[in-house]
Amino acid sequence: MGSFSIWHWLIVLVIVLVLFGRGRVSEIMGDFGKGIKSFKDGMNEEEAKKAKEASAPAVQIPSQPVDPVAPQPTVSAETKNEQL
Repeated sequence: MGSFSIWHWLIVLVIVLVLFGRGRVSEIMGDFGKGIKSFKDGMNEEEAKKAKEASAPAVQIPSQPVDPVAPQPTVSAETKNEQL
């Protein structure tokens, strides 16, 4: 009683075909296949995007802009010791 025989499945199949028709069932299965393909494509795009972000070098931006023409102040060892 717990399992279904082949006759149960055939009766269910006939009822489904009568309710939806042969064309409607094939249309539903086609849409289902397109949905799965779209899902797989989306997953592959996400993985490619993550791989691209991981391989891109990180750009470090200095906290203060540095003028290459302006002379940079120099600090001697004696001045450092006096400040401490």
